[in-house]
Amino acid sequence: MENNPFSVFDYEDIQLIPQKCILEHRSQADTSAQLGSHTFKIPVVPANMSSIIDEKLAQWLAKNNYFYVMHRFEPDKRLAFVQKMQEQHLIASISVGVQPHDYQLIDQLAQQQLIPEYITIDIAHGYAKTVADMIQYIKNKLPTTFVIAGNIATADAVHFLEEAGADATKVGIGPGRACITKIKTGFGTAGWQLAAIRLCAKAARKPIIADGGIRTNGDIAKSLRFGASFVMIGSLLAGHDENPGEILERNGQKFKVYYGSASALQKKEVKNIEGKKVIVPYKGSLQATLKEMQEDLQSAISYAGGTQLSDLRHVNYVVIKNSIYNGDAAIINHDLGNLNS
Repeated sequence: MENNPFSVFDYEDIQLIPQKCILEHRSQADTSAQLGSHTFKIPVVPANMSSIIDEKLAQWLAKNNYFYVMHRFEPDKRLAFVQKMQEQHLIASISVGVQPHDYQLIDQLAQQQLIPEYITIDIAHGYAKTVADMIQYIKNKLPTTFVIAGNIATADAVHFLEEAGADATKVGIGPGRACITKIKTGFGTAGWQLAAIRLCAKAARKPIIADGGIRTNGDIAKSLRFGASFVMIGSLLAGHDENPGEILERNGQKFKVYYGSASALQKKEVKNIEGKKVIVPYKGSLQATLKEMQEDLQSAISYAGGTQLSDLRHVNYVVIKNSIYNGDAAIINHDLGNLNS
């Protein structure tokens, strides 16, 4: 491929190879993950979308030691949100854009000494001077805040944002179920998101957060194998009691609505639309889904022959086209000599 010398693959193309198990029981595996100065129960963060998270869920996640990022779609409520979280001695993690009102928020937080532990600069195309300027502004006004910047897709973008002062970068341009960037623009990481994670992680000196394209719990382990420190998830964490929105009923089945941040439903206007509305099956308790994700990660660590998440980074893998969904698919790349690259 012209100007694209790296191998391309995605989650469904990869299977990790089991190693000798050293645990007596998979429940002994440690799934805790550190980001900045805090350690969380699992390396999973619900997508910072208004159809996924609200203030009530943010508080529950923080109280139960899950990392979260509050969305930026009610900008006037962010200052009070930080204050409310800190009054409860909970971690404050918010999103900003790069508009004048976002700069005003940073000024207000600094003036009132309300220092969020985490700020995520949430931009569809994060490889931009506007993002670098915002990183530097936050670091100047709130030097102790951990800044996550994104979204990006390339090694050059990782270098650019890290040099600007980002503490972590978020990788993924349009691979999510509610995103149509690839269709609308021709650009993105849809179809090669896992390869993009690998590419960016190799260039990174700081943590990478994989954002989008997760279809199964096993994809979390694959993200970690290829260099992600955390995984941001939308559709798998949508459709629960705790997610915003009403439960719908159709033909006796229950559903909830999940929509992209660049959708008309979110923007309230038809302009620069790169997201869509998705009807997802109602799934009951989010707590149960998060527990299942933790248990599946413990199983993955046991298959990796390890005791903790970092052991996933050293396992071998094979590339098998559509292996999960087509058991008869032929192995197209089984070069064991390059498996650890």
